[in-house]
Amino acid sequence: MFISTAFAQTAGAAAGTDSMFGQFGQMIPLVLMFVVLYFVMIRPQMKRQKEVRTMIEALAKGDEVVTSGGLLGKVTKINETLLTLEVASGVELQVQRSAVVQVLPKGTVK
Repeated sequence: MFISTAFAQTAGAAAGTDSMFGQFGQMIPLVLMFVVLYFVMIRPQMKRQKEVRTMIEALAKGDEVVTSGGLLGKVTKINETLLTLEVASGVELQVQRSAVVQVLPKGTVK
């Protein structure tokens, strides 16, 4: 039930013998996990965000696009933050530029 004094003293002496390398050795797995996390998750996500940003900046009148809501349309007007899509003959909608998720090849939307 009680810890003997001799046992507590030996445990304290063993803990004091850790070397400097032992303390850094415990941090190595944590550092390796962060490096793997960076290359597997963070870096590809940043690359994808850059591609989306350049796609949105390159939008031009006449492009056929898909929005995040699933609308397909042809760009008729472009503003700083908004663009106008023609989704059917005579039907135009205004959407935010950031809602565009994909630019389709010409002739896809009829």
